Parts: sequence; C-alpha cells; structure tokens
Amino acid sequence: MQAIVVDQVGGPEVMRLAERPMPTPGPGEVLVRNHFAGVNYIDTYYRSGLYPAQLPATLGNEASGVVSAIGPGVTQVQVGDHVAYLASQDAYAQYSKAQASRVVKIDGLPLDTAAAVLLQGLTAHTLVTRAYAVKSGDWVLVHAGAGGTGRLLIQLCRHLGASVIATVSSEEKAQIARAAGAHHIILYTKEIVPDAVRKIIPEGVHAVFDGVGKATFEGSLQSLRMEGSMVSFGNSSGAVPPVHLFELSKKNLKLLRPRLYGYLLTEEDHRRHIAEVLRLVEEKVIDVHVFNIYDLADAPRAHEDLEGRKTMGKLLLRID
Repeated sequence: MQAIVVDQVGGPEVMRLAERPMPTPGPGEVLVRNHFAGVNYIDTYYRSGLYPAQLPATLGNEASGVVSAIGPGVTQVQVGDHVAYLASQDAYAQYSKAQASRVVKIDGLPLDTAAAVLLQGLTAHTLVTRAYAVKSGDWVLVHAGAGGTGRLLIQLCRHLGASVIATVSSEEKAQIARAAGAHHIILYTKEIVPDAVRKIIPEGVHAVFDGVGKATFEGSLQSLRMEGSMVSFGNSSGAVPPVHLFELSKKNLKLLRPRLYGYLLTEEDHRRHIAEVLRLVEEKVIDVHVFNIYDLADAPRAHEDLEGRKTMGKLLLRID
C-alpha cells in the first residue's frame, strides 16, 4: 500500500510517498480502507520534530473510510461499514488499523465531512465543555477565528450563549469568522489585541481559547478579566516559552494546557464526545468548511499551505 513517510524531521519537503506493508488487524482491531484523512497542525508538529516521533514515521490523526477486514472478537462493526476514527499517526495511508472500540459508524454522513469534523470537532467540543465550561453570558476570545478549529469554537460558544470575539489576519478571514457567528472581529495585523478587547468589553473576557501559541500568549493573558481562564491548546506560531506563575496571580487567572486525548481516556468519554459532535453536525449547530482537498501525494503542499496561513477552514487528503 502507499503511505506518506517521514525519514527525518524538517519542513514539508521531508514527506514522501512510499510503499509500506499492509497492516493486519489483530484481536479487537479493524482494518480501514481510508478515503479521506484530515490535515491538522499536530501533524506538522510531529513532522518538524516539535513533538517526538520514532523515525521513519507516518503521519495523520484522523481518517474516514470503509472497513475492509476485522480482527478476532470484533462485533462493533462489519466489513463494508462506513466509519471514521482517530488514528495513531498513520492516517496518511491507503490502509490503517484501529481499535474497534474507537471506530464510529457514520451512516448518513459523507466520508469527507466525517474526516473533516472528527479531530477538530472533538477538540472544540472538549475545550468548551471540559477545559472551560462556556455558559450563557460569558465573553470569550477565540484566536484564528477563520481556521478549522477556530470556526467550530465560535459556533459552539455562540450556541452555548457566549459573546464571541475572534481574531483574524485579514478582511477575507473576518468574513468567515462573522459567518461562523463571531459577534466582534479583531484584525490582529492592524490592532493590538488586548487594547481592542478592552474597547469591546472593558473588564476583559472570561476565557481565551488560544491555538496559536507563542505569538499570542501574552496578549491572551492581558485580555482576561479577574479570575479569567486561559486555555492554550496549540502551537501554530511556536511553543509558548516558560511561564512565570506569579504573572497569573495579578488577576487570579487559571491557565490550562489540555490535550484532546486526556479527555478521551475511557471508551465512555470517547463515545459520548463523538456522539455529541456528530449530533451537533446533524442538527446543523456546527458545520465544517472544507477549504481544500489534496491528493495523498500532495501532502507536502497541504502542510505548506497550512503553515503558511494560506487556508481558511479544513484541509483533507483524498486517498485513492
């Protein structure tokens, strides 16, 4: 089978299409013929070496496709079922195996939509329900509001009754964030974010959802009100430097650096959050904007576009 392989850490150019052995499902596992794989910032972290990976490595944390084989003891799905699943750094491939207990049937949902919503949908949902429980009357700041996760955060926060301020880099991206439901837009290329936040809500916001990292971290803290919550969940601009905890005491701030899989440790949590995300999609509370679909061989270009901030929504790989 064909898969994207990384032999050494570096830029998008280190990714190559190669032949790999076909996986064989063991007890409790299924083999999926992938049709689409999601492209996410976390994939670039493993490729670049920001997160450690055993080389040579494959990439990809979410995919959708059709079950092609099942291992002993599997009863949750059958061969031919359309499914989506969270992968283990192996979704950029024609075939992947996954734990049957972590595979979800997606009858009625297109395969491209399923691949697009899974990782970012779960990230956004766990952030607004577990990292900081957004409630009616809250003021929330969402960075990168035109991105895949940013759009979903805006939609979910608005659905939960919060007033949403979104940061973007251009008027074109501002239109996307407004369409997602942002009440206020800050062009961070023209405005100082904390100052702009205070003009909108002088006390500051209750919570910040920051997937950008190094470039926005200090401004995010400054945008919070007393007893506000800073949820730092990504590093698209680089890792956040070490934090002096005394900085938090000035306003009794809470600082979290959650990871998605920490909220999905049990099968019950996994099923509950996925079921809720899919319900919200079906009820059109959230929608996924697929910005571009690339062939598997063009995965390096997908990473270049993502890291170059040329995208406004979700990126997918089409796997033939």
